[in-house]
Amino acid sequence: MTNSDKLGTRLRTYRERLGMSVEDLAKNAGVEASLIMRAESGEVYPPLGVLVKLSRALGQRLGTFMDDQVRPDPVITRAEERCEETAAHKEGAVGKYHYYPLAKGKTDRHMEPLFIIVRPGADPCPSSHEGEEFVIVVDGEVELVYGKETFHLKEGDSMYYNSVVPHHLGAANGEPAEIYAVVYTPI
Repeated sequence: MTNSDKLGTRLRTYRERLGMSVEDLAKNAGVEASLIMRAESGEVYPPLGVLVKLSRALGQRLGTFMDDQVRPDPVITRAEERCEETAAHKEGAVGKYHYYPLAKGKTDRHMEPLFIIVRPGADPCPSSHEGEEFVIVVDGEVELVYGKETFHLKEGDSMYYNSVVPHHLGAANGEPAEIYAVVYTPI
């Protein structure tokens, strides 16, 4: 079973437990019903911003949809053991974000730490969701569009921001970048 299949099964299970239709969930999360149907069928793995919206609408923490197993504290993720969960972007086109969750199995966490490879891609499409994000650039350069401002960050730079403000983080200069990100979303 692929990560997309596992995620789709979890989304459908939690939605059905709440007696919600796909349309109800779409309305509550502020996303397209077609994207939810494609995610539930395992056809796409939604971008992180969409997963945040879906988890909030279902009353669950983000990790509920990303975890495969429960691990005791401390959860240690060795660099060579990271497992990629590539997210689809914009209704299923292959995304430019390649996610490597760093706390899978920590069932009571309140933050979602990730290692992300950001590939150059299409024009920025801002997203917003409740919570906060903290990002450190570890390789390459990124551009953060935050509200109406644009910031250029280089290796070693960091950013911390309120994710309710429309934002987009992309690779700068047409080159890939690597970042560490911690996403906090209240339940």
